Amino acid sequence: MSSSVQDQPSSHSKEPQHISDPLAKTPSGIEIPITVTPYTAQGTPQAPGEFPYTRGIFPNGYRGRLWTIRQYSGFGTAEATNERYKFLLDQGQTGLSVALDLPTQCGYDPIHPMARPEVGKVGVSLSSLAEAEILFDGIDLSKISTSFTINGTAAIVYALYLAVSDNQGVPRNKLTGTIQNDILKEYVARGTWIFPIHPSMRLIADSVLFSNNETPRFNPISIAGAHVRDAGATAVEEMAYTLANGLSYVEEFKRRGGDINAFAKRLSFFFYVHMDLFEEVAKFRAGRRLWAKLLSERFGVTEDKALHFRFGVVCGGSSLTAAQPYNNIVRVGIETMAAVLGGAQSIFTCAFDEAFQIPTETSAEIALRTQQIVAHESGVARTVDPLGGSFYTEWLTDRMEEEILKVMGEIEDYGGVIKAIEDGYLQARIAERARERKQAVDDGERIIVGVNMGERESREQDSGEVFRLDPEGVRRVIEKYESLLDRRNQEQVDRSLSRLTDAAAKDDENVMPYLVECCHAYVTVGEMVTALKREWGEFREPIRF
Repeated sequence: MSSSVQDQPSSHSKEPQHISDPLAKTPSGIEIPITVTPYTAQGTPQAPGEFPYTRGIFPNGYRGRLWTIRQYSGFGTAEATNERYKFLLDQGQTGLSVALDLPTQCGYDPIHPMARPEVGKVGVSLSSLAEAEILFDGIDLSKISTSFTINGTAAIVYALYLAVSDNQGVPRNKLTGTIQNDILKEYVARGTWIFPIHPSMRLIADSVLFSNNETPRFNPISIAGAHVRDAGATAVEEMAYTLANGLSYVEEFKRRGGDINAFAKRLSFFFYVHMDLFEEVAKFRAGRRLWAKLLSERFGVTEDKALHFRFGVVCGGSSLTAAQPYNNIVRVGIETMAAVLGGAQSIFTCAFDEAFQIPTETSAEIALRTQQIVAHESGVARTVDPLGGSFYTEWLTDRMEEEILKVMGEIEDYGGVIKAIEDGYLQARIAERARERKQAVDDGERIIVGVNMGERESREQDSGEVFRLDPEGVRRVIEKYESLLDRRNQEQVDRSLSRLTDAAAKDDENVMPYLVECCHAYVTVGEMVTALKREWGEFREPIRF
């Protein structure tokens, strides 16, 4: 057999010339050759299920198990959200994804002056175990995987979930799901932080180490690049910041004496998928490979499952537009294909109207059907990593890995993630990327159909059904809250809060058992946060000029 092109490139097999046109780049700025040849690419990586898992963590991909189909949902009252969950489950959703309102995310009870204007607006109001019991009423927690997008109060919401499962009689070791619990990216991109960085890291470590023993099938942290991406970061930066944050958490868990081969098995990740299909696929392939290498080389992780990069995604977010919203159905379809081709373990597809309102039942159902069509009609789930071996895919995966490592190196050179956050360095960097992205759209360098191409003189377009929150919802939330205060056992409340405060004052005490105790006593989220603030203080955002 003659030598391959890689071994003996002929005079006709040259590295393709990169064109200077700035449009011939990925959104992350990687310049793309006109064509990629075997000489350009480095060859096909190992098989799926083999270290470093570029082609996937499972040898049989989705043939063994389809990704979890979960739609992010929550609004108004616990009763209304429970009704939506049952509708989605009846339509074929296989997991829950809980959206919580801003007061719950920031640790305020609904009667707080800061909370009242936002009760139930962007998620469900969840102030106590009483509300959590309504939220999951009639839903068997032993048979459903539940994801929570919550960070500042993640440990408290996790404790609420445990208390609900206890009251349902569900053994904790049967609980499955994920709680986001990634505070580092909140400081950088989203803003629902509460406590300073160091006690926040302690709280996350407490919940992860507690979960390893109490809920071994539950993922106690989902290290999230999603929100830094929507805040302006490129695909390269999204993955780089996420992996850097992940390493910081591993360092903290290790410092606390955790068994790295044990807790690494329950680490998961969460990303947005945007519109450049091949860059998104390459991002996930490069991230999966890098995470396995980093854990193996830096921390000596040896168990295969502990090296697995398991991730969920959102298809949508800031890639969706309020202008010509039906175009978003196509966008979400493309992004769903990218997520599947990249090997996601769970997928949430945004509804087409999510750029300007809470989804209606109709738009939520279309988003759910999008996943089902990709899963059962497109054929992309029939084989593992179907783009693997493509010259372009392998070349771009290598380039993405190089660029991700470059950004991670810049963060390490600065002094690490925590210093970069405390100084405001990462916040400023993402803000600058957001400005650049907006400028590229305004200048027409980045085409968004319906926004700067194919515009109409009038941007008005029928967007279908309009979602309207129940105007009486806030009143009912507050009435239920006040009723709870009247009927609960105040002595039990005071005792459990005192025990929580004492535990928080001791650096070597895990606060999770005391949070669960508080939840069972019907202590409210705001009361628990206030108790912890007295011991730990609050975060003050750095300002850079």
